[in-house]
Amino acid sequence: MKLKLFAALALAAPLFFISSVNAGNSRDLQRLTSTGECTGCNLSGVNLSGAHLIGADLRGANLQGANLSGANLEGADFTNANLKGANLTEALVTNVNFKKANLNSVNFTRAQIYDSNVYGASMENMNITDADIYHTGIGVGGEGQGEVFPDWD
Repeated sequence: MKLKLFAALALAAPLFFISSVNAGNSRDLQRLTSTGECTGCNLSGVNLSGAHLIGADLRGANLQGANLSGANLEGADFTNANLKGANLTEALVTNVNFKKANLNSVNFTRAQIYDSNVYGASMENMNITDADIYHTGIGVGGEGQGEVFPDWD
């Protein structure tokens, strides 16, 4: 009985986190939370800290200045999305597609970035302090410089 209760709470917890976020466009936020898809949405400045956005489809979305700290973004698609100035501190960024996304001034401090696609992404002034980055074309030069990570397509 306790195991079933724990499982139910674990599945419902992400809904509590997401339902408490503040957003400029609540209709777009509702669309994201109910379907996991929000292509072309305006989510600029939203607070999605700690949200579970596993597999979310956010292609072409505007997330400029959004707070995604501690969010689980595993398998999310941010192709052509605007994340300029977004906070992804301590986010789990695994198998995420950032193809042609605007990642300028994104804060990836202590984020875990694994096997993600950044082909054609704009990446000026990013903060990657203490981030764990593996098999992703983000770096500061040095060993491995010139290593090419192809587009997923």
